Formats: sequence, C-alpha cells, structure tokens
Amino acid sequence: MEPKNLTGVSEFHLLGFSEEPELQSLIFGLFLSMYLITVFGNLLIILAVSSDSHLHTPMYFFLSNLSFVDICFTSTTIPKMLWNIQTQSKVIAFEGCITQVYFFTLFIVLDILLLTVMAYDRFVAICHPLHYSVIMNPQLYGLLVLVSWIISILHSLLESLMVLRLSFCTVLEIPHFFCELNQIIQLASSDPFLNNILIYFAAVLLAGGPLSGILYSYYKVLSSIHGISSAQGKYKAFSSCASHLSVVSLFYCTGLGVYLSSAGTHSLHSSATASVMYTVVTPMLNPFIYSLRNKDLKMGLKILFEEVALKCHFVLGLKKCP
Repeated sequence: MEPKNLTGVSEFHLLGFSEEPELQSLIFGLFLSMYLITVFGNLLIILAVSSDSHLHTPMYFFLSNLSFVDICFTSTTIPKMLWNIQTQSKVIAFEGCITQVYFFTLFIVLDILLLTVMAYDRFVAICHPLHYSVIMNPQLYGLLVLVSWIISILHSLLESLMVLRLSFCTVLEIPHFFCELNQIIQLASSDPFLNNILIYFAAVLLAGGPLSGILYSYYKVLSSIHGISSAQGKYKAFSSCASHLSVVSLFYCTGLGVYLSSAGTHSLHSSATASVMYTVVTPMLNPFIYSLRNKDLKMGLKILFEEVALKCHFVLGLKKCP
C-alpha cells in the first residue's frame, strides 16, 4: 500500500545513531558529557569577559556572543536527543521539529556571521592598528552583532515557513539525531523545488559569502604580518588571530566534511555521525582553543575564579558566625 499524503502530520521519528539497546547508555553518557563541557566552557568565557574590565573590547565582545550562540546551538538538538534516549522514544512532534529547524538554522547562520565579524575585527586591528579604536567603536561592533542577528532570524524564519508549505507522507522517519532541514525536505510528498533553490541560494550567500570575506581578511592580515620587520612583532600579530583562524578552520572543515562524507557514502546514518563534528564537537572545543594561548582570557578566568572563591569564603564565614 502506498503511503497516504497528509497535510496535518503530527510527528516525526528521529532514528538517531543506533537502534541497538546496549549502545544507548554509551551514546547517552558521551553526549551528556560533551553537552555539559560545552555549556560550562562557553559559560566560563561569557562570565570571564563580563567580570574583567580589561576584556571589554570588541574582540572579546564578539567572543562572548559566539560563546552564547554555541550554548544555544547545542541546546537546540542535544537535550531532545538525550530525552529520547532516556525515555526510549524516537518521537518528536511536528511543531517541535519545525521549531528545532528554526533555531538550528538561526544559530548556525549566526555562528558563521559572528566568525566573519571577528575576522573583520582582526583585519582592522592588524592592518589599521592606529585607527582601530576609531573604526571599531561601540556603535559599530554593536551594530554588526545586531545585523547578524536580524539576518539570521529572517533567514531561519523564511526556511521554516517554506517547510510548512510542504505536505508529507505517513512514513516520517528521519535517520538523524535532530530535525535536519535537508532530510525533512526529502521526506516531503509535494514538490520541494523552491525549498531546494532557497537552500542552495542561502548556502552561497550566507556560507560562501562570509567565507570569501574571511579569506580576504586573512589574506590582508598575512600580508601585513609579512611586512613587519621584527620576529617578535610578527609572532605577536599572528598570535592575536591564531585562535580565531583555528576555530574558523575547524568549523568550515567539519561542515564541509559532513557533506563530502554523506555524498561519498550515500549513507544517511553516516551523515548523522559526521554532523556531530560541527554541531557538538566544534562548540565544545571553541572555549579551549580561545583560552589555552590567550593570556588576557586566562587572566580573566583567574580573576573570575578568585571572585567566586572569595564570595564562597565570605558566605561560609557568615554561616559559621553565631
């Protein structure tokens, strides 16, 4: 019997990584650990930047926004997956699936735009150091973040509304651990031509465009570094953008690897596994990449820990008082 078309489908089934019961506890523990590390690590970055006045600069303002977005990015998908494993259920409501598509699309585009804005910040800092404070004033970097949010919100809203126009069949199994836009469109029984056009157009405009801007910024940065006479000056200039360059490379390489691996193997489950790299692993590693070689951020974290320890000591001292 052929599946019947539905205009009011109520739910999808997320198949996840494996249906073997003995692997569920391992998957649950692994993803719970990565999620907690991601949230805790990025939250420390936000608190360190907000508590240390020396970190109230454009670069760390963008970094704290990126950390907030990374927390939201992983929170869009991982908690639902963990809940499904714990309850031994694969069901996600249609409304919940569309909501997940909306926020996942929102935060991944916002991630890309913030990385682009951070590349521009490094370009101005290294190529135009004397005019940095004038160019990167609070109004400009606040506006850059605001515009990034507006573009991301409008794009994700458009993508979600385009999904709502589709009709689906009774068999609604998604071989993924979250509602991935491309795979939802593939399940549609109606013609997804306009949806595919929108996805390709958005990929070129919102992924290829920012990548071109990042590459151009770092081409100019490397040219400026090459023109510095002293080795110490070159090292200092390069170290100020090395962390960001590492994060950009990790994000784009893992994202590109997902599509190359899925295209090469033609396996939807392998695509789900590869997606873990840019949806979970990259946001988890970002705090470590930015903090390990960054003396200012290390100092900010040290000040934060000292303030917390002092407050705890003060509270415990009050409790001991008669």
